[in-house]
Amino acid sequence: MKKTFAILFISVLFICCKQKINPTDIAKINGYWEIEKVTFDKGDDKDYKINESYDFFEIKDNKGIRKKVMPQLDGTFLVNDTFENVVVRFADDKVFLDYQTDYAKWTEEVITLSAEELVLVNIEKTEYHYKKATSINLLGDGKTTK
Repeated sequence: MKKTFAILFISVLFICCKQKINPTDIAKINGYWEIEKVTFDKGDDKDYKINESYDFFEIKDNKGIRKKVMPQLDGTFLVNDTFENVVVRFADDKVFLDYQTDYAKWTEEVITLSAEELVLVNIEKTEYHYKKATSINLLGDGKTTK
């Protein structure tokens, strides 16, 4: 009985501590995001040590785009014309990103959003953990530029 109560208490505590994302927080999504890890429904993780591409978000008035960009050593990004339309949707105290291309539509729920961290989960319960991308621009001496 004690174990049941402890598990119930921890579950309630976890649910109560879930981040509430406000409409004003959506601006934090804008910019470059680097994937850190993916957590699958069965609990397996896939860590990303090096990323060849970042996700770039540009959202204004709850509408915008997401596109893949490839960082270069000189601090620039290789880009192409491919992008996904994004609409931010608020429903039942949750925030969703609804994506659409000419070929598909899908939704991800925003679980965590801060200036440095973004966690999205899709319908298959796969979690995508991102960190805000930092410059990889290298000088001749191997130091990162500011």
